[in-house]
Amino acid sequence: MSLHTSAQIHPSAVIEPGAVIGPDCRIGPFCIVGPKVVLGRGVELKSHVVVTGQTEIGDDTVVFPFTTLGEIPQDLKFRGEATRLVIGARNRIRENVTMNTGTEGGGGVTRVGDDGLFMAGSHVAHDCQIGNHVILVNNAALAGHCVLEDEVIIGGLSGVHQFVRIGRGAMIGAVTMVTADVIPHGLVQGPRGALDGLNLVGLKRRGAGRSDIAALRELLDALGGGTFRETARASAEKSSDSALVREVLDFILGPSDRSFLTPR
Repeated sequence: MSLHTSAQIHPSAVIEPGAVIGPDCRIGPFCIVGPKVVLGRGVELKSHVVVTGQTEIGDDTVVFPFTTLGEIPQDLKFRGEATRLVIGARNRIRENVTMNTGTEGGGGVTRVGDDGLFMAGSHVAHDCQIGNHVILVNNAALAGHCVLEDEVIIGGLSGVHQFVRIGRGAMIGAVTMVTADVIPHGLVQGPRGALDGLNLVGLKRRGAGRSDIAALRELLDALGGGTFRETARASAEKSSDSALVREVLDFILGPSDRSFLTPR
């Protein structure tokens, strides 16, 4: 075990041999830290937290009680291969959250970016790739192999199907099932999710101008008139001054294992 002298560890915590505990870490009562775990500077495990598997947690991340990080995937194809969970810096991981390691078939790594908020009961499955500033609201669940780009918000009690991609700045409403890819800055809501316009609040918060928003609306109207990829390919052949429009077109024309949610 590598334990920095400035770390504070409650006497009831179990730190297994081989674990690496960085400077200024705080590990509360009844936590368990496995032998292949690496905690960065200033990580705090409040209490009753289990961190196991080959798991890395970045600096200044706070993990709340009864969370389990780094357990094996919920995948019957998993045969015990060595896979990892990598969590970035300054995340807030609330009560009863679960995040699993990857699978050999999915690349071997579940990855979470920086500055995320994972509210109580949310789940990140094997091989997910999560960007920065992502929010999962209470009891939201991501199936395996999902990709969430930066600044995505997933509403409470929502579920995302395996292999779905959700573009930067998209927002998923509460109690929504997402079964297909979501364009950047899209707004999706409803029991069986459908694209319901743009995430205007998020766009304005990130400083998008009126011309960019108007260009995105024009593109969304065009996408509703045919298949997404065909329409996006035709739109990409035209020049656009909007970086946001180009971002959406690049996303649609990128590699994907799913179709796209279409406008209502």
